[in-house]
Amino acid sequence: MNNLIEIEKEIQLNNSIIFPKIIAVSKTQPMTSILPLINHGHLDYGENKVQEAIGKWENIKSDFSHINLHMIGKLQSNKAKYVISLFDYIHSLDNLKLAEKISSEQIKQNKKIKIFIQINIGDELQKNGVSPLNLDKFYKQCTQDLGLNIIGFMCLPPNNNNVSSYFLKMQNLKISFNLPELSMGMSNDYLDAIKFESTFLRIGSKIFGQRD
Repeated sequence: MNNLIEIEKEIQLNNSIIFPKIIAVSKTQPMTSILPLINHGHLDYGENKVQEAIGKWENIKSDFSHINLHMIGKLQSNKAKYVISLFDYIHSLDNLKLAEKISSEQIKQNKKIKIFIQINIGDELQKNGVSPLNLDKFYKQCTQDLGLNIIGFMCLPPNNNNVSSYFLKMQNLKISFNLPELSMGMSNDYLDAIKFESTFLRIGSKIFGQRD
């Protein structure tokens, strides 16, 4: 919990235009490590595996209904029904098949959740995400054809020293599509991300410590 408080202070001292929400990336963390943050009043938590999240969060979400649970990992379309049921946000929409499945499950469950399109901002072959070149068509399919609530874009930028250039590209995309949210910035680059108006930071090891 102390680490989270220090990050919040650091962001405040950074004099950013936007004070972003911090997603405590709780994947692989036991609930004993997460509960102090919940009791402190922290609202946003990130998981990347559906089965792990179900086991950890179903009962907790019943007791703390105000908590926001974010799916931040790769999502297979056959797991969409579980995510719609349990989660509040999806950060990793990256293909039409998944978009169609999410739309179908939302209708079945009569529940709409907030969704980010994952963008492959560095056009890296090994990473998931929609190419910026295909984004306009994909965005229209998601919003106009499927009725998805797309609130913003997410990225995992290339692991190099030029991260600010990719965050700038993401900021420009957000502006051009007139969307309110950006999900970018992790433990090693969140201060860079907030310079480009990231509204959601996905921070794990900086809060919980290094994983085994």
